[in-house]
Amino acid sequence: MIDSELAPLDQGPIARAVVQRLGWFVVSTRLLIAVVDDEESVRRALGRLLRSAGHEVQCYASGIEFLSSLSNGRPECLVLDVHMPGLSGFDVLARLRADGVRLATIVITGFDEPDAEPRAARLGAVKFLRKPVREDELLEAVDLAVSAKP
Repeated sequence: MIDSELAPLDQGPIARAVVQRLGWFVVSTRLLIAVVDDEESVRRALGRLLRSAGHEVQCYASGIEFLSSLSNGRPECLVLDVHMPGLSGFDVLARLRADGVRLATIVITGFDEPDAEPRAARLGAVKFLRKPVREDELLEAVDLAVSAKP
């Protein structure tokens, strides 16, 4: 496959590499993904990556802001930071669970706390990633989370 044939199917560098190496056809499923992180640079970078993979992205600076947005519709996937002012990512997951809201969730953190990963799993997270998150790792986690969605 040559690059000109790939252009209409291009969903970013990961998809391009897979198509070139394996000759797959890329079938894009445009998902709505919410990114919740108090660090603007992280929100911007994750949003840019997910958009380059063909997804619609809504970014939120806090757990409260994200939870308030749910009355306007729910994303198919949630990328959620653990350590944030106000509600932590764990608090957000606990609220979602208490309200009966089930979202395919990927938890991210820059802190290496021994109980964080099992705690996230107990609260329903599908994947737990440590910052800095590799591009391929996040895109694979989104695919896993959405395919495992309850």
